[in-house]
Amino acid sequence: MRKILIGTTNPSKIQWFCELLSEYDVHFYTPEDLNITGEPEETGRTPKENAILKARYYGQFFDSVICNDSGLYFDELPEADSRQPGLNIRTPGGLPRLNDDEMIDYYSRLIHSLGGKVLAYYQNGIAVWHNHKISSFMVDRQASLADAFYMIEKPSPKRQPGWPLDSLSLYRDSLTYFVDEEYDNGDTPTKEITSDEYTRKLIYFLVSSLKLSG
Repeated sequence: MRKILIGTTNPSKIQWFCELLSEYDVHFYTPEDLNITGEPEETGRTPKENAILKARYYGQFFDSVICNDSGLYFDELPEADSRQPGLNIRTPGGLPRLNDDEMIDYYSRLIHSLGGKVLAYYQNGIAVWHNHKISSFMVDRQASLADAFYMIEKPSPKRQPGWPLDSLSLYRDSLTYFVDEEYDNGDTPTKEITSDEYTRKLIYFLVSSLKLSG
């Protein structure tokens, strides 16, 4: 059995990685499990750079580590626009770190100011530390746009701990909230909203970087 540290305290991200590698003989740990109280500095310019910084930091404590960082982008805003969330999803506009409810309130008001509905997409950077080697994965903007979705000013009453913006996010095809569709299927929502192709590539990257066997 491979023991892997997931370098995050976000419960939804932890569950997401558990599901991605559910077919492999692995056991996951979190920083809390190992009494790791410090946090890495996220000074990268992209999600991938921040994920690498996190993986290198947590690699001090464990042999196999997975880390993730995400950026949120509104397609209608230039990247340099001060309203563009980018890497600062929880600290937009230089604000102190927002909790889940504060994020929903902030982004609801921001989207209202942009007309009540925006096309948005995430860019996810993933990094693996294994045997003192760093590997990283991130698709480009064009590929990320394939999984673009709408965000609207009116939130669903349902909540996804760790991913609060799912309460403001709609699938483009069904125009249903991310959280509503998952709950309607009878499951607690736990996974990133990504295409099958992206998920396939990500699992291949994780399995290859961690040298996992089925």
